[in-house]
Amino acid sequence: MSTSQIADEVHATARRAREASLSLATATRQVKDAALLAAADALVADTDRIVEANELDVEAARAAGTGEHVLDRLRLDPARVAAFAQGVRDVAVLPDPIGEVVRGSVLPNGLRLTQVRVPMGVIGMIYEGRPNVTADAAAICLKAGSAVVLRGSASAYRSNEVIVEVMRAAIEKAGLPADLISLLRSDDRASATELMRARGLVDLVIPRGGAGLIRTVVEESTVPVIETGTGNCHVYVDADADLDMALAIVLNAKTHRTSVCNAAESLLVHRDVAEAFLPRVVAALHEHDVVIHGDDAFRAVDPAVTAATDDDYATEYLDLEISAKVVESVDDAITHVRRFSSGHTEAIVTASAQTARRFTLGVDSAAVMVNASTRFTDGGEFGFGAEIGISTQKLHARGPMGLPEMTTTTYVVEGDGHVR
Repeated sequence: MSTSQIADEVHATARRAREASLSLATATRQVKDAALLAAADALVADTDRIVEANELDVEAARAAGTGEHVLDRLRLDPARVAAFAQGVRDVAVLPDPIGEVVRGSVLPNGLRLTQVRVPMGVIGMIYEGRPNVTADAAAICLKAGSAVVLRGSASAYRSNEVIVEVMRAAIEKAGLPADLISLLRSDDRASATELMRARGLVDLVIPRGGAGLIRTVVEESTVPVIETGTGNCHVYVDADADLDMALAIVLNAKTHRTSVCNAAESLLVHRDVAEAFLPRVVAALHEHDVVIHGDDAFRAVDPAVTAATDDDYATEYLDLEISAKVVESVDDAITHVRRFSSGHTEAIVTASAQTARRFTLGVDSAAVMVNASTRFTDGGEFGFGAEIGISTQKLHARGPMGLPEMTTTTYVVEGDGHVR
């Protein structure tokens, strides 16, 4: 298919999505929730089809030499299908953001001013090989009153195709237009490019994936973008930390699931507890087959620790690897985080409320954990239901993006024949 044909196809899909979105502008919560619950039931009922398609995607990706951590993101099984179907149900039971009054007042001249949440319209999602994102994004956008045009990666196309087919059929049977959920071809980069440039047809584009994908969308899109960032997340063990707690948090943050953006990628330890803590944490990480890229203090503990470079400190490994450094103070830790962090999630382990406050105010990231694992930065864990991504920018939305973040607002001004 030529580039011009792909452009025509993308534009036609976006137009159908825009027309379909009009039905959601006035749809009741009851209608939207019924459609989502039907979609969730259909996903569970068609689990075998989804898993079979996914097995073909995984086999093809493995044959192409794809790394295991990427395969983990791509892989589906009945439990994972059940999990994202439950995520759709969780979205259905959340309050409807549309029509929510953000603020309101009566002006001195008697005009009644109300700011209310309204749908975005059409949202484009460009994302890499995580088919669960397909269901999550479709559910959140529909509940937030918008149509979604999905452009996943070629590696997950078979999985995405079945998931979208199942959800489209379910919402149509429930009385909503199937074109509220659309999937673009993924065998040509041009489809992503055309989606990024469909200004006037698409209201917002959200990239979700690696640094390269996100950078490309931010730099090339003419449609407004919410930037979801990579996760170079830090755990800082303070001088006042409970070291048993610190060890448990480090291990969970690094090893619980390595291929996700809220996994820890860097460890900082205050010098006052380094002598007691480093031998324990190095041994524990090595027991979990974690490769440590450390400074001289970490290397002195175990010769298996490799020398860390600035590139190591800046890397999102998404694997059983971590960078590590001993710092002189909480301010030293903050300076390191500000230099190398992607602004996603940082964690501090400390018994000092004053130090915790200094760290949370100083690191300037979307989420900061105090005596808790970085793995909690997640829409579901925050009680938002399924999330559409973790925003690391500062405009409009920051952190896990749930339903309110997927809306915009309108000012409704009511008068009694007021003229100016």
